[in-house]
Amino acid sequence: MDDIVSNEFDQKRDHVSSFLECYMRQYNVSREGVVQEGRKRIVDAWKDINKESLMPTDVPRPFLTHIINLSRFMDVVYKDKDNFTHSEGEMKAFIKALLLDPMKI
Repeated sequence: MDDIVSNEFDQKRDHVSSFLECYMRQYNVSREGVVQEGRKRIVDAWKDINKESLMPTDVPRPFLTHIINLSRFMDVVYKDKDNFTHSEGEMKAFIKALLLDPMKI
């Protein structure tokens, strides 16, 4: 998720190869093809998470809830752009809404 939205920014600085670069080289596909494949894998991963979270397991539910919430957080941070690196815009508003704004009940 991170590599898809932050790839252009990462190209401007020294870094280790990203998922996009490795996939493009290995399968000889365009950047758009890699982004499409990455987004498909993300959708498939969410389907797996949702399916598995509904099945009985020996793992305590509170532990699983933390894992799922971490996945949800990553989805918010990296859904359409790199809100972690560029946190002054939407991310600041997300945090403010979560921690400071009152909830209507």
